[in-house]
Amino acid sequence: MQTGIDRSSPLPFYHQLKQLLLGDIEQRGLGPGDRLPGDHELCATYDVSRTVVRQALAELETEGVIERIKGRGTFVAHPKTAEGLVQSLTGLYEDVAARGGHLRSEVRSLEVTPADTQVADDLDVPVGHPVITIERLRFVDEEPWVLTITHVPEELAPGLVDEDLSHQSLYALLESKYGVRLVHGRRSVEATVAGASLARSLGVSRGAPVLVLRSTSEGQDGRPVESFVAFHRGDRSRFEVELSRHTSGAPRPLMIVTG
Repeated sequence: MQTGIDRSSPLPFYHQLKQLLLGDIEQRGLGPGDRLPGDHELCATYDVSRTVVRQALAELETEGVIERIKGRGTFVAHPKTAEGLVQSLTGLYEDVAARGGHLRSEVRSLEVTPADTQVADDLDVPVGHPVITIERLRFVDEEPWVLTITHVPEELAPGLVDEDLSHQSLYALLESKYGVRLVHGRRSVEATVAGASLARSLGVSRGAPVLVLRSTSEGQDGRPVESFVAFHRGDRSRFEVELSRHTSGAPRPLMIVTG
């Protein structure tokens, strides 16, 4: 195994250093939260410039291997849960279970409320229409991961407010008990930062990055049957999307820039 920079190699020094650091993490059995040497120590150990060190660490940070905390140092990162929620009509429960994780929900509210303007528009119902509102703080392997607020028209799932949603999939319950099958939907992801209340819920610092997933789903008849907004911890989540290129038909805008 390579133990130092090979100055005769055509590979860039930063790439070699990156591989050396990966090997060191594996060999020493370092885990999430373990501290790595600082920039100056790496420069001295491997006899490279600070530019080389910074580039190697930047790539490792981008790949989610390490996290750099200003004023504290460089640490092995906690693994991010890869979620396919953007491209498929799965819920977080199914998505986490498929990856071998455990999900539980702290149900903060489960009640019938009048639809406000946004919810009414999402669900194609009049303003004030009764909808079931579900607010859940969701834990992946006992760590707070995402805060979700879901709305379902009350008439589609009478009695849903009496269900225990702590350890079961809402989508599976809607299908099995209420015959509500989600067949089509639209989802979007945007970035924001956590305010004080959201930061407390997710166990992050105020101003920490948050990924906001918004979704509206339709049933077999094309009627909207569910909408939600979910605030995911940016340091624990990433979304995976499968892409394909279509050469026929008019192109659809997939990126919307908001001011």
